[in-house]
Amino acid sequence: MIQLSILKITEYGPWTLTLGSDREHELQMLQASLYKKIQELFSTKNCLVFLNKSDEFFVVSNGLTLDDHIEIQKSLKELFEVGLTISIGYGDSPFDANLKAYNAKQNNIILNKEHNIYGSIDSSLEYNVSIMHLDVDDLKSKRQDNSPYEISLKIFELYSKIGRYFIEKNSLSFFLGGDNYMVIASDDAKKSVQNFIDMIKNDDKISLNCGIGNAKTSRDAVKLATKSLDTIREIRDSGKQKPDVYEL
Repeated sequence: MIQLSILKITEYGPWTLTLGSDREHELQMLQASLYKKIQELFSTKNCLVFLNKSDEFFVVSNGLTLDDHIEIQKSLKELFEVGLTISIGYGDSPFDANLKAYNAKQNNIILNKEHNIYGSIDSSLEYNVSIMHLDVDDLKSKRQDNSPYEISLKIFELYSKIGRYFIEKNSLSFFLGGDNYMVIASDDAKKSVQNFIDMIKNDDKISLNCGIGNAKTSRDAVKLATKSLDTIREIRDSGKQKPDVYEL
């Protein structure tokens, strides 16, 4: 079982119009500052925030109570002009939790009206999460024949394929920057990741590494996933045959 919290800026479009036409630099700074603060607030509660769009954020919020969310909302309200809604859902898979959070907002299922929090929380359930951390193996060699912009196109094309493949496994994928991706994974996703890696190697001539971490909270799971990825690199650098996938 996994709990997911989705934060979204409210009335963003109308608010941006009040800034005039010379506003884009201000909006970019606001979005970056907001992401930084949201990551900071949730990471202190052993969670990790995934940037879905610049006006929307996904958090695996296993173990967080309504009071925890209210505390975060209060902090954000004090610091930023824009408001945010929080929609919370839980489910057997990451995608199911996402749907439950979305439907709660659509159907106006309110947890706390004053702080714009929707959805449902059940602290009696046992929560856990699996995170897959994927990166491109030896991206450096591709830079010899491709400009930085061409590399970026390949990275985003790969992101699209990761997202499309793993949503069929009821999982949610996010681009972290560089050549790094994370998947909030179902059991089916973990079982099929080797098939995906083989497919990308055959079709796109791109080799991927995948570290998997399993824990009760997202920050702990991500730590283990990254440690698994580091282990793959250590095996490779030692001259031994590296595995494509390593799990802790």
